[in-house]
Amino acid sequence: MASARSSNFGTAPVQSVQELIKEPIPEVPQPFILDDPQPPILSPTTPFPLLPTIDMKHLIMSETTDSELEKLHSTCKEWGFFQLVNHGVRSSILEKLKSEITEFYKLPSEEKIKYKMRAGDVEGYGLSVMRSEDQKIDWGDRFYMITNPIHRRKPHLFPELLPSLRDSLECYFAELQKLAMMLLGFMARALKLEKGEMEELFDDGMQSVRMTYYPPCPQPERVVGLTPHSDASGITILLQVNGVDGLGFPSASFQMHLLSMLETFLRMVSNGVYPSIEHRATVNAEKERISIAMFFKPKFSAQIKPSNSLINPQNPPLFKQVSMEKYFQDFFSHKMEGKSFLDHMKIKNEEEEYTA
Repeated sequence: MASARSSNFGTAPVQSVQELIKEPIPEVPQPFILDDPQPPILSPTTPFPLLPTIDMKHLIMSETTDSELEKLHSTCKEWGFFQLVNHGVRSSILEKLKSEITEFYKLPSEEKIKYKMRAGDVEGYGLSVMRSEDQKIDWGDRFYMITNPIHRRKPHLFPELLPSLRDSLECYFAELQKLAMMLLGFMARALKLEKGEMEELFDDGMQSVRMTYYPPCPQPERVVGLTPHSDASGITILLQVNGVDGLGFPSASFQMHLLSMLETFLRMVSNGVYPSIEHRATVNAEKERISIAMFFKPKFSAQIKPSNSLINPQNPPLFKQVSMEKYFQDFFSHKMEGKSFLDHMKIKNEEEEYTA
């Protein structure tokens, strides 16, 4: 199969893992094999704690708000992720979306490749972005798009999707935007931020979506579906499309419907009270896995820094201030290559500043 450039760095030897395994392969090609394979998350002999659950109905109902808010706060501090139940997203929307995404990945390769990532871009369909020549390739095909603000949507991506998938995604985006803003509002209350502070950062903010197809792998222990990472967003909400688990966190097992994860920007706003947990995706030897993740970031004009409500002489800021605009400029120009975003943002005993 012809090579396909995934970014300004490196060239992937295949365009699609899904296409690679259409014919049985005896072993995984070398570009996918990890130099230091990750230990399995789940063990048949080791008990794992149940994933914490937050009930949105209990947060909303006045008689249970305080107790559920306390539970939300402790869960965010101790875990950094949780399962959402009674979240209010209509089941008809979820089921329709699951069906449409499944059908998308059944399309012929020549149809999916119409949306392929272009040179130097991170949006579109294909393999994960490669940032170095020796980087190992994730065992999965992903379709990543910025969805909000609407004027930032790439004209050759979302507007060109099949109408049924596009309409299902639009309905899902609207529902999750309401859910995300409610969650962020409750987190602000739990942190005792000034009223409206969190909403001001995230209302009509940057939003993006990643649909990922993880094919079965003949040697799942030697690859990774998604490299260990924490996302540069405020919160991420994940939906398992076909019920096959594979999102990897330390010390947790998953039976989930919607999963909410706290990410980098929320860690900064909370001045480290809430962690951003590194996670990865594993793959299955026999079953495909499909997921859709939505990322909610501050608005493009926002200044990201620890909340003034949390700063005092006994609790100084742990992170520098950065504008969303400068963050994206540096990220897409690869100035952060080889060093995590939070490493750049931590305040150290040095004179350099990373500000807008």
